[in-house]
Amino acid sequence: MKLLRHGSRGNEKPGALDGQGRIRDLSLLVPDFTPDWMAPQKIAALAAIDLTRMPVVPPGTRLGTPVAGVRQFVAIGLNYRKHAQEAGFDIPKEPVVFTKAVTSIAGPNDDVELPEGSEAGDWEIELGFVIGTQARKVPVAQALSHVAGYCLANDVSERDWQTRRNGQWSKGKSFDGFGPLGPWLVTTDELPDPQTIALELAVNGEVKQQSSTADMIFPVADVVSYLSQFMTLLPGDVVITGTPHGVGHGMKPTPQFLKRGDVMTLNAGPLGTQRQKVV
Repeated sequence: MKLLRHGSRGNEKPGALDGQGRIRDLSLLVPDFTPDWMAPQKIAALAAIDLTRMPVVPPGTRLGTPVAGVRQFVAIGLNYRKHAQEAGFDIPKEPVVFTKAVTSIAGPNDDVELPEGSEAGDWEIELGFVIGTQARKVPVAQALSHVAGYCLANDVSERDWQTRRNGQWSKGKSFDGFGPLGPWLVTTDELPDPQTIALELAVNGEVKQQSSTADMIFPVADVVSYLSQFMTLLPGDVVITGTPHGVGHGMKPTPQFLKRGDVMTLNAGPLGTQRQKVV
């Protein structure tokens, strides 16, 4: 299934995409897609719903994040070889881990507001996933069984805060709205292999990033297993898995950064599309 949440900010309702690409409202059956609804038995129950009997949501309705009540927002850095190279880092021997504030999470098409005085805003298309069942010290072979589904993400970054403000990448990653997710969560029964997804990001119609999750250094199963060795992953937790090359900070000879009025568009095939205006 493709699970989503629709409605104004703070008033989102649960929904799903039907076979004809229409959004159906599920709020008569489900209170919201909170972490407990990421459990396999709950998703199986959702799959049994006859979506044709559910109300159609009017076209153009705002989409929120696919899951509510996220408690941990974890990110992996430098997970594509060419991106590590453009950033001037060695290829990592194990995943590079940082966190984004949960308050940075936003809908897939919400405006991205640059902080006051920012001149180094940047884009990063990424594959995200949501944890379905608690994961603690899980082996790689069992790791994907703990995933509820996959979504598109934009790890928006402010490079001055990330690199020049006394370390801690999270500083440049956690501004409000710097974590657009969605438009929907594709459950694992519909997408059993997350390492086959094409990724493309454009700014003002010019393609900047074009790659595939097949190029990830550490695939999703490795990421889940690795994280679970030193932290407990909880249902509803969001993990984004790194970006391919083509970020503005890596442009040669001169970096290119976001300006107010720019429009970012992201496409990840079955994971859908995003569009954010920079304000």
